[in-house]
Amino acid sequence: MMIRMVFFSGVMLLLGACSLAPTYERPKMSAANTFQEAGNWIPAHTLPPAHTDVWWESFNDPTLNQLETQAQTANQSLLAAAARLAQARAIARAQHARLMPDVTAGATHQNGRISSNRPLFPKGLGTGYQDNLVGVDVNYEIDIWGALRNASTASAALAAASADDLAALHLSIQAELATDYFNLRGTDAELSILQQWANSWQINEQLTQQQLDAGAVNQSNVAQAQQSLNDTLTQLAALRLTRQQLQHAIALIIGANPDTFSLPVAHHFDTQALHPNLGLPSTLLERRPDIASAERAVVAANANIGVARAAFFPVFSLDAALGYENNSSAAWLNAPNQFWSLGPSMFLTLFDGGRLQALSDLARAQWQETAANYRKAVLTAWREVEDDLSNQRELEQEALSAQQSLNSAQTIFQQAQYRYQAGLGNQLDVLQTERTVLSSTTQNIGIHTQRIINSIALVKALGGGWRTDKQE
Repeated sequence: MMIRMVFFSGVMLLLGACSLAPTYERPKMSAANTFQEAGNWIPAHTLPPAHTDVWWESFNDPTLNQLETQAQTANQSLLAAAARLAQARAIARAQHARLMPDVTAGATHQNGRISSNRPLFPKGLGTGYQDNLVGVDVNYEIDIWGALRNASTASAALAAASADDLAALHLSIQAELATDYFNLRGTDAELSILQQWANSWQINEQLTQQQLDAGAVNQSNVAQAQQSLNDTLTQLAALRLTRQQLQHAIALIIGANPDTFSLPVAHHFDTQALHPNLGLPSTLLERRPDIASAERAVVAANANIGVARAAFFPVFSLDAALGYENNSSAAWLNAPNQFWSLGPSMFLTLFDGGRLQALSDLARAQWQETAANYRKAVLTAWREVEDDLSNQRELEQEALSAQQSLNSAQTIFQQAQYRYQAGLGNQLDVLQTERTVLSSTTQNIGIHTQRIINSIALVKALGGGWRTDKQE
């Protein structure tokens, strides 16, 4: 009898190597050989694909470097995502533990008395009793159909997806911080120009008032000059508010109190946009954590199909027990008091009203959903790179045109100064041409800022410094 049970148990253990999950295949995507909008893209500022996790250091801005470092440790969204990762990994460990036997130990000591008036109770038999028991129980579910292993695979894939989500959030926050920072620096530069513009309009208003006093102009000319000055002062106030809001946004990202956080005004804004190496479109599958996360979800859904399929088949387990039981405390652990049991068990659902089939259909539909989400993530990544490349190319053309416009405005301004110094012009003409220079300068600053911000978006679209072999 013992030999038959051991043999049967061994056969079931050997069978526990099957899996009803489909063979995993990555959802197919057709990638182009190059990015369509790349054109004659020339990489600069050595930043190859997957070069470094600290890609922002290529801007050579110590203040930005310090802010980015602080954000990595104090950003509350990152801390929450790290906690979610810890939860996912704990769930994966708990699921993997189901592959192991459950071993429990227990002991009881019980004193009692039974009624002497029970029916058929033998006369003269004592009514008091004592029961002492100590033992170990073992239960092992034999994973013949791979349900437990597939469930473990699914949990591990979801934990890996959580790590990818954390990496994606790191990249997103890095890019958001750099974007807000350079928007603030661009705002500082525009504030400086707009203040010069306000000074120019103030002088213009004073000169126009002097002309009115001399009878050279009428009151409408003075009112127009005052309106231009007030409009400029209004723009200054709005731009200062924008700076404060950007500063508050940066404080939130780095986990600082907006009431006490401040950044000094920058007097120079000569940062250059990044030109990262693009690589091939197909390499984005290995360089973007959001795509990796989407594929992990497909892996988990694929494994869950195996779990759902296994539910149609019998569940086998091996149970064993060993212990000692006696009706007295004396000589409790002697051989005659020993008990043991060993044997397999099986149960199979015969009727459930279609529940298992519905769960199987659900698992298949979930796989289709995750596969579609994966393909969407890949297409979105390609689109983002193409958009950013297109934006960068157009911004470069705008920068060339804006610089030419500024050069022309500076030439006209210099000529107006020469005429004024030679007595052939007036100061109002000089102020007008100066404001044209300031307007062109502001336009150049705006385009320059947008080029930097777009290059940040491009770095993010290319995956920053993340790659699959650096997953946490």
